[in-house]
Amino acid sequence: MRERLRGALPMPLSHIVVEHADTREERRRRRRVVAVTSLLGAGLLGGSLSRRPGSRSFYVSTAALAGVWATGGLAAGRLHLGWIESRDSTLRRPVAVPAATGVAAFGVFYGGALVVRRIPTLDAALADVLRFAEEGDGRLVLLTTLANGLAEEVFFRGALYAALGDRGRVAGSTAVYTIATVTTRNPALVLAAAAMGTLFGLQRRATGGLQAPTITHLVWSALMLRFLPRPPASHADAQSLSSAR
Repeated sequence: MRERLRGALPMPLSHIVVEHADTREERRRRRRVVAVTSLLGAGLLGGSLSRRPGSRSFYVSTAALAGVWATGGLAAGRLHLGWIESRDSTLRRPVAVPAATGVAAFGVFYGGALVVRRIPTLDAALADVLRFAEEGDGRLVLLTTLANGLAEEVFFRGALYAALGDRGRVAGSTAVYTIATVTTRNPALVLAAAAMGTLFGLQRRATGGLQAPTITHLVWSALMLRFLPRPPASHADAQSLSSAR
């Protein structure tokens, strides 16, 4: 029984699966599409978070951003869902493990948010992000958050990851993901992108597809949006007043 349970455990994130090989022309096409999409998406990302929370322009810009990431990812070439390989060599589509990973990642960020409250710069940055959830329509904020999470995985762990060389794909895709987030000028988002981008990249490498990082991203995003500790009311009011000015 012990051996059976051990064999059912998934391979570690350090596991590397054999990637689907692109032709030279497919790789060249991916890189062209990825380059254009990266520049356009980064600009839209910075612009979307400069909008007033809850405004029509905010929802339109975030929807457009999701469209850009998804279109670029799909236009770049073939995408693969991937498999989780168990230690007994059994293959299955990744669902439960990446969902649990998303919950665990949220737990880490929840604890981190309590620490961030003691760092004024990061506390202010986190409060600024949470204003979009507090002041907007909850259903629309959730919808745009999940749509962008899905679209980001299609592009960053789909098209971009596949367009990179055989070595350094995790580091390269994470670097581009983090650099794109720099346009928001929000240090909390940049740090989150670096940490989660690394996790998503490792999942992509270990499964050979984007299903695992996508599920983790969506679960993590939904929990962050719903349960991340909010700043004190006085602090949130000060942030809103500053933005109004």
